[in-house]
Amino acid sequence: MFRKGLDIGVSSLFYNDSVIKIKGIGEKTQKALRRIGIETVQDLLEHYPRGYEEFGMPIPIARVTEGSVATIEAYLGITPRLKKVRKLQILNVQVRDSSGTLLLTWFNMPYLKDRLEMGKRYLFRGKVKLKNGALVMEQPQVFFNRDDYFQLLNVLQPIYPLTEGITNKLIIKAMHEVHNKLEFARDYIPERIRKEYSLMDRTKALKEIHFPKDRDSMMKARQRLAFDEFFLYSLALRRMRDNKALTRSEYPMKEVKECDELIRSLPYSLTNAQQSAWADIKSDMISGLSMNRLVQGDVGSGKTILAVLAMLMAVKNGYQASIMVPTEVLAKQHYKSISSLLSGFGVSVCLLVGSMTAREKNEAYERIREKRADIIVGTHALIQEKVEYNDLALVITDEQHRFGVRQREELMTKGKSPHVLVMSATPIPRTLAIILYGDLDISVVDELPAQRLPIKNCVVDTSYRPAAYRFIEKQAARGRQAYIICPMVEENETIEAENVMDYTQQLKEAMSPDITIEYLHGKMKPKEKNRIMERFAEGKIQVLVSTTVVEVGVNVPNATVMMVENAERFGLAQLHQLRGRVGRGEHQSYCIFVCGTKSREARERLEILNKSNDGFYIAEEDLKLRGPGDLFGVRQSGDLEFKIGNIYTDASILKLAAKAAKSLDSDEAERIFSENPHLESRILNQNSRIL
Repeated sequence: MFRKGLDIGVSSLFYNDSVIKIKGIGEKTQKALRRIGIETVQDLLEHYPRGYEEFGMPIPIARVTEGSVATIEAYLGITPRLKKVRKLQILNVQVRDSSGTLLLTWFNMPYLKDRLEMGKRYLFRGKVKLKNGALVMEQPQVFFNRDDYFQLLNVLQPIYPLTEGITNKLIIKAMHEVHNKLEFARDYIPERIRKEYSLMDRTKALKEIHFPKDRDSMMKARQRLAFDEFFLYSLALRRMRDNKALTRSEYPMKEVKECDELIRSLPYSLTNAQQSAWADIKSDMISGLSMNRLVQGDVGSGKTILAVLAMLMAVKNGYQASIMVPTEVLAKQHYKSISSLLSGFGVSVCLLVGSMTAREKNEAYERIREKRADIIVGTHALIQEKVEYNDLALVITDEQHRFGVRQREELMTKGKSPHVLVMSATPIPRTLAIILYGDLDISVVDELPAQRLPIKNCVVDTSYRPAAYRFIEKQAARGRQAYIICPMVEENETIEAENVMDYTQQLKEAMSPDITIEYLHGKMKPKEKNRIMERFAEGKIQVLVSTTVVEVGVNVPNATVMMVENAERFGLAQLHQLRGRVGRGEHQSYCIFVCGTKSREARERLEILNKSNDGFYIAEEDLKLRGPGDLFGVRQSGDLEFKIGNIYTDASILKLAAKAAKSLDSDEAERIFSENPHLESRILNQNSRIL
C-alpha cells in the first residue's frame, strides 16, 4: 500500500508524500487540512465524501419548502448587508424572481458582498430553513455563470467533511490532481477473496467513490472500501490475539478476602450480571495467563465497582494497578470515588492528569516509581515516557470507545504483559461486538441496579419547547440540574459553536434570570471545558447547553433532565449514551427528545427510545431499521468510527469481511502485512476512537 512506485518523473505523487506536494496546496492550506487529519496524499485519498449532491433544474422561489435543498435563479432585491456577531461575519441579502422573494445568509464569506451586483441574475443552491417564521437559504453556493451550473445537472457531486479555511471546491480540485498523478498500489486483498465476494478493484473503487459515473458504481465502490476497512481491522486484531494467546502472566495472583469485604460493605447488592462478570475477571487473574477482557455494560450498569474490585485484588497481591479514562473531569471523579471506596483497605491512590503543575506531576512520578502509589488514576498522561511503574500488573481503560487500540497497547508496555481489563458503555449487538473486540474475551453487564429509577422519556415536536423550558425551570427550583443538547450543525465547528452560544442567549431570555445557564462546545480550550464541567458537577451551573462534546461518563447525580434538540439527527445508540447522563441519582429523571422534522420514519426511530431504556435492545432495533440504503445516515457519535464503514448500517459487510479475514491461512495473512509493512499500524491508528 505504501510502495514507492516507479520513478516516472517529478510530477508523480506517492501515498506517503506530504499534501503540500499537491498542486494548489500551500502552507496555510496544509495547516488547515491537518486539523481534519489530512497530512499525506493517502490521507486525502481516504478523505471520503460524506454524501453526494445531485443537481436538478432550478425552481421558482414560490415552490421552495422548509428542509429542502433547492436551486433558484434570482436577482438581488436589495443591497447585501454585512454584520458582525462576535467572531462571526454574517452576510444577508434578499433575492427575488417573478414568483416571490427569499432571504439568503452566508457566514464568514464577506467577499461576496462585493461580487454580487444589483439587478444581475445568479443561480443559488442551498438548504432552506425556517427562521423567525420566514424561509431562509443558509450558506448557498453561488453560480455566477449559468453554464457552470447546467454542466453539473444529473451528475453525482461529492460533498466532503470540511473545516475552517477548506472549501469543498478545494478538496475536489486536489482530489482530481491526486487521481491524475498518484502511483496507485497493487490490490492487497487476494484475488480469490475479491472473486468470492464480488469486490470491485481497489484502484477503481478509490476513483469511483470520489467521482462516480453513476449511483450504482458509487455503491459498489463504497462497499469495497468499507469491506477493506473491516477486513484489515479483523486481520490486525487476529494478529494481536495470536500474539497474546496463552501468554503466561508475570503476575501470579490468588483470591483475597478484601474483595469479599468490599462487596459486603457496599450499600447495595451486586446484580447477577455484575457477579457473573466479577467471576470471569477473578478467574482470568488467577489462571496464570494474562487477562484480556472487555466488560461491556450499559450506561449505569455498575462497571466501575468491577474495576475497583479488580484493582483491589491486584494491590492485595502486592502489585500496582492503573485506570485510564478519556477526560480530566472523569479522572478526578474516579480518583475521589475510588479513594472513598477503598479508604479502609490501606490502599494508596494517585491522580495523574495533564493540567497538574510540574511539581505535582514530579511528585506523582516519584510515588509511582517507588511504589508508594498502588492505584494510579489518570488520562492519556499515564502513557507518557516519564511515567515509570514499579510493578504494574493490571491495566484498565474506561470508556474504551474513546481510546484507540494503540493507546491501550502503549499502557500495556508499561508492565510485563499485565492483565488488561477494558470497559465500554457502547451498546453494540453481541454479534458485532465479537468481531469488533476480536482480541478480547467479553463479559456483558446487561442489568441495571435494582435501586435505580427508570428514566421517563418523551418524543415531542418543536411546539413543545416552551413547555419543556417551564419543566426545566421547575426542576431547577427543586435544586436539580439539566442538560440541553444543541442542534447539530453539519461539518462546521465554527457555526456549531455560534449556534450553541445563540441558543444559550435565547434560553437565558426565555428562562428566569435566577437560573445559571452556561454552554459547552468543541472549539473551547480543554482548560475551559474542564472548568465548565467541574462547575456543573459541583452544582454551580443549573442548565448546561452543549453539543455532543458533553463529556461521556461524567457523573452528575443531581442532573435529572436531558433535552435533545433535533434528536432525529443522532444515532439511537448516541442518544441512549446522552440519556445516560441523567438518572444517576435518587431522584426521578426525564429525557425529552425534540424532533425537528415531520418525517414519520424519524419519529418511529425515536419512539424506540421512548419504549425502552435498554441500550442493547436499542442497538439491535437500530440495526434492523437501518437498511443498506442509509449510506450516509446519522453516525453514532464517532464511536467505533471507521473512515467509510459504519458498523450499524454496514453490519452485513462487517460480518462478511470478518469471515473473509478468518478464512486466510497464516501464510496469506503474513504476506499481506509483509508486502505492506505499514498496513497494520495504519488500520489500528486510523482513528483514535475505534474500539
